[in-house]
Amino acid sequence: MASRAATPASRNLRRARGEIHDYLCSLGKSGDIDLILSGERALLQNDLDRHSNSKAMKGSLETALAELTASERLVAKVRDGEACRMVDEGFSLPKNRVGGVPRDEARQFFGSHAARLLNQDKSRLEEDEKKIVDARKDNMRVAERVYTALQRQALGLSETRSKKPGSRDGYLREVPEPCRRTAAQLKLT
Repeated sequence: MASRAATPASRNLRRARGEIHDYLCSLGKSGDIDLILSGERALLQNDLDRHSNSKAMKGSLETALAELTASERLVAKVRDGEACRMVDEGFSLPKNRVGGVPRDEARQFFGSHAARLLNQDKSRLEEDEKKIVDARKDNMRVAERVYTALQRQALGLSETRSKKPGSRDGYLREVPEPCRRTAAQLKLT
């Protein structure tokens, strides 16, 4: 009897998961926030349609999709300087700001969704599934950094850097590189 890892179906599944991982990595490397959010929407919708097996899981996925929709609206606003200034006025209290820019619904989504993915990563997943979850977490970090940079640009603020890498006040650092292939190798357009 063939081992589970040696069956054609398991090889196909491993190959497909590898391609998904590589695609997600290429999205993160692109730095295109719209592509990152679109990719995450597709994964969340797929999870909701095919894998939600409890009321709690369904509720969590629906909440994530609603937060993602709000984030996409705010990404469009942050590209319009006047609309971004109006959002900025609504977050004037220090507790609503991180790094001098508003901690609006989009930034809250990036943080809460990364935590959601961290919790998923703690479940019983196979190694290739964990790589996909890690790539998704990395993409949320990239999206948050891009979004914060767009906010700073729209508000006319200079780029800030903290003295401590990893702090939440605007330190920009390189994104972890878990990818095996680049977007060009995957022939993405």
